[in-house]
Amino acid sequence: MTYPRILILILLAFASTPYAFSQVKLGKTETGNASYYATRFNGKKTSFGEVHKSSELSAAHRSFPLNTMLEVTNLDNDEKVIVRVNDRGPFAKNRVVDLSNEAARLLGIIARGVANVSIRVVGMEGMVLLGANEIIDPKSGKVVAMRGDR
Repeated sequence: MTYPRILILILLAFASTPYAFSQVKLGKTETGNASYYATRFNGKKTSFGEVHKSSELSAAHRSFPLNTMLEVTNLDNDEKVIVRVNDRGPFAKNRVVDLSNEAARLLGIIARGVANVSIRVVGMEGMVLLGANEIIDPKSGKVVAMRGDR
């Protein structure tokens, strides 16, 4: 194969590959069941190549790009937490997200193991991007809607 042909193939490969975040929009939501990682996964590598730490706020999702920031809301108790997608999964068909143990603890799902949740894209590349009427509560670290003028 000649040099020009290789160059053309490389250019075509990049041109046909959509930018990762064109697949996901800020504010996109999903609902379904969430579970959390078993303790045996602590210290194992994730799809992102990171070491999974059960004490961090992370998650696995099948299709959102790695490093997408998600606000996960437990629909049973309205607890919320922001996690970063750093793995692929869950592999159970009836689940939409797998959470780290710390995220599951903050959402109050450790005892039950599975919870009905809503997930919302709130950022990308590890950064939380807030809406015009949203702030992060400094005490809880949760995204909250502003009420009135602040």
